[in-house]
Amino acid sequence: MIEDIAHPAVDPEGQPVIRPLHDVHRLAREVVAHVADTAAPCRTLPGGAVGADVAEVVRACMRWAIQRLDGQAVPDRIDGLQVAAAGWAREGIPVDAVLHAVHVGFKFGLGLLFGDRGSTHRIDIATGTATIVELLNLLTSTVSKAYVREYKAIAAEHHTAVHTLTSALLGGHATSAMARECGIPLADRYFVLALAVPAHPDEAHPGLDSQVVARRKLRRLQAALAGLFDDRALSLLSVDGGTILIPCARPADPGDDIDLDKVVATLSGAAQVPITAGVVSAGPDEVSAAAVQAHELLDTVQQLGRGPGLYRFPELALHYQLTRPGVGRDQLRTHLAPLMDHPELLETLRTHLDTGMHRLRTARRLHVHPNTVDYRLRRIAQLTGFDPADGRGLWYLRSALIASAVSDLPSEVPAGTRRPA
Repeated sequence: MIEDIAHPAVDPEGQPVIRPLHDVHRLAREVVAHVADTAAPCRTLPGGAVGADVAEVVRACMRWAIQRLDGQAVPDRIDGLQVAAAGWAREGIPVDAVLHAVHVGFKFGLGLLFGDRGSTHRIDIATGTATIVELLNLLTSTVSKAYVREYKAIAAEHHTAVHTLTSALLGGHATSAMARECGIPLADRYFVLALAVPAHPDEAHPGLDSQVVARRKLRRLQAALAGLFDDRALSLLSVDGGTILIPCARPADPGDDIDLDKVVATLSGAAQVPITAGVVSAGPDEVSAAAVQAHELLDTVQQLGRGPGLYRFPELALHYQLTRPGVGRDQLRTHLAPLMDHPELLETLRTHLDTGMHRLRTARRLHVHPNTVDYRLRRIAQLTGFDPADGRGLWYLRSALIASAVSDLPSEVPAGTRRPA
């Protein structure tokens, strides 16, 4: 145990084998100069980062080591190191650069502290090794804790700023002054993505906590989004989906300057579930309305039974319009009323449209004879008054299927989340 081996480090003649305390200031200056000149990461750091703070920390470390080897009681912390490390974190100095500098300075300082090579043969190996390991552990753990604490604080501040600005944009009351206060510039335009994120298979696993699995899925998605756009993309997301605002450089149709299909695919891979998304392009003042439209588009896609992936408004403009509440939609739905008591006819109509009106493919998919398909199509014409073989009749029947595919949608879809997290 370290407590059992602490005793004054002297040679057989009773002389100390390490430098005395009055040499600490000079030795500290040598260590600081060596770190600044030798540690590659330090040469890229601001001059102040390897100045007074570092010198004070080095002096404290040397005093600690000397007192430990002399058998004196030592504190369980290095004065000033935690404060200095937190300051380096705020200045944006990478933690790996700081830890590398710690090891470079530590190695060089040991050589200075023990004076000459002969002293290393005279000092008790167990005492010296334990002291070195204990001090190095104290240094690295203090620096790491300070960085983690500071990073958490910075992340919390940034998260609050992002949430504030995103909520304001989606609420339709974001201003340039608010953006400056949040430290996040407003883009000229945004791609407004409405996301539906299905449950991960493990959420149904009886041996796992479904909420924990869902939160991990969300964190993976958020990490992937940050990896794609750093801090430029704004989002309000729950475990079921939400809204993402991606800045775009110029007014354009969605996807012109950013491969949004690839973005959705990347997010799906990170979340490990097939994500469905709708996208609309809008300026800052239009984001609120665009988010509602994007979520309505997403609802339309889901209720039409489309698969996962990204959907743009121009692709489904007709479907979107036909599913809007109103007299027109209600009238279209009545055209299919005669088929409600004949599910095989309704299935045949849907399948026939899906196969591009190809009777043989329709028959194969339904596992019936082609003549049966012909008979059912004639029966549909008799019951509805619209012939699937006629252009006008086909248009009405297709429109009626689209209008009937969705339930009544709410007049306004919340833009921030699909469902509460």
